[in-house]
Amino acid sequence: MPDIRPTVGSGALVLNATYEPLCVVSVRRAAILVLSAKAVCVADGDGILHSARDALPVPSVVRLTRFVRVPYRTHVGLSRRAIFARDGWRCAYCRGPAETIDHVFPRSRGGRHAWENVVAACARCNHTKGDKTPAELGWRLHALPAAPKGTAWRVLGHRAPDPRWADWLDLREPEAA
Repeated sequence: MPDIRPTVGSGALVLNATYEPLCVVSVRRAAILVLSAKAVCVADGDGILHSARDALPVPSVVRLTRFVRVPYRTHVGLSRRAIFARDGWRCAYCRGPAETIDHVFPRSRGGRHAWENVVAACARCNHTKGDKTPAELGWRLHALPAAPKGTAWRVLGHRAPDPRWADWLDLREPEAA
């Protein structure tokens, strides 16, 4: 068995036989898939995995050799970390560092706990807002909250993608002005 220790980017992207992104697995699981011929390495990561008789480049992206049909969820799960990631860890009201989450339309007044009603907020804005709506305070949101979309969100969730996965996750680079 190879000596597999967690590395900085200790995850590998798994692609279906059709190069469609499926999930992220540990480097150990990716190496086992490659060694058992269930997958082929498409992109190497940093380093080499050594065993008594063999050496294998650390896999960063692997492609399954057989097609796997996977039923996908139609929505991204709502969590605190996902809200912070969607909002860039910035307060939706003052753009300062976010520490809490806030319901735009308060739950005590019938607001739902849904992507369209939850934003990241700093403690000061959240406390000041209290049980009011932004309109009642004369505040405005810098961006309307919405459920995240795209392959990257479905596969990665709130995790930050490895830059080597950009070709398979449709990560668009921001265009320089």
